[in-house]
Amino acid sequence: MKVIPPKPFTFEGGKRAVLLLHAFTGSSADVRQLGRYLQKRGYTCHAPIYKGHGVPPEELMKTSYKDWWQDVENGWQKLKNEGYEEIAVAGLSLGGAFTLKLAEEQEVKGIIPMCAPMTTHNNKQRLHKGVLQYAKQQKQLEKKEEDQIKKEMEEFEQLPLDTLDSVNKLVEDVQSLLEDIEAPALVVQAGKDQMVDPKSAEIIYESIGSEQKELKWYEDSPHVITIGPEKDQLHEDIYEFLEQLEWETEK
Repeated sequence: MKVIPPKPFTFEGGKRAVLLLHAFTGSSADVRQLGRYLQKRGYTCHAPIYKGHGVPPEELMKTSYKDWWQDVENGWQKLKNEGYEEIAVAGLSLGGAFTLKLAEEQEVKGIIPMCAPMTTHNNKQRLHKGVLQYAKQQKQLEKKEEDQIKKEMEEFEQLPLDTLDSVNKLVEDVQSLLEDIEAPALVVQAGKDQMVDPKSAEIIYESIGSEQKELKWYEDSPHVITIGPEKDQLHEDIYEFLEQLEWETEK
């Protein structure tokens, strides 16, 4: 059975734009509901998909954060090319780290890093466990026989872990940039996060140079907070944050 891969999306709303960035092993589905919510309230939303994501998991392990960063930059440039002058950025997990990196490099209107990693202690082990689970789920979605899945997973476990090392390299790179970030920020953290050390949110909040910043906790949410039990409140809070920004363009 062939699984239809997820695609990037652009939801046209108004003249104000939001770039939405998904998680490691995730896809645009991570931020689709948020995108639709914001579109209905006058914001144009675009979400790219990183190289190696939404395809067989073996392809993911051939990529690195430099590949994914290129997709983030292309997403930013797509909105610019289409005439959007003011762009806010929201990202989940890996996408949250990219949100911070983009804020240091570009004139972003505001940022919403959600469950973004900022520590590397035991990170590789957690990432490896997560990527193995992701690989198995993808093979199950393809309706492969159990024996075939077992064989492929044994081969998958032997692949080099350079991809996971590159995630940690991104985290270290972004850590060094935090004090240079000045964009208004809403830092979001899930209370039941099993993937990212929740201290990461406090590191971001305390370290970024933004004058306008807020840290919000969602105590009943898991790592993928954008589709968790408190997603409705999260959507509202993100919308309120965006509305408080000093936009020069009308909706």
